[in-house]
Amino acid sequence: MKQFDHEKLNVYTVSLDFVRFVHELIREIEPAHRNAKDQLTRASQSIPLNIAEGNAKVPGRDRTRFWEIARGSAMESAAALDILVVCSACDASRTLAGKDLLFRIVSMLSRMTASRLDAVKEDTDEYPLDEQ
Repeated sequence: MKQFDHEKLNVYTVSLDFVRFVHELIREIEPAHRNAKDQLTRASQSIPLNIAEGNAKVPGRDRTRFWEIARGSAMESAAALDILVVCSACDASRTLAGKDLLFRIVSMLSRMTASRLDAVKEDTDEYPLDEQ
């Protein structure tokens, strides 16, 4: 089976796992929390979409910009999960698996956007250390 280049990226696969997690989570949440559910859905889907679009760009600043947008959407998703918890739409323990996926996604995207050569390097699951 042929694959697009973005489908070969570990970060893309993990981002799809997060989209699946969100899809399952929002089924459990009451309709009264529709706005937060919609925001989480949009933010979660933005992650793989921007990874794919960025990977299609010629290496350089434009590609990195899309990966930075994907990272921002991952952080937005983490905040949306927090909002659902503080609004009592779901229990904090229910969001832990999603937060773990998001931490991995943000770590990988941080590493990818930090590369001066714009090369994909996914050998870490941690935020890059502040090298300043």
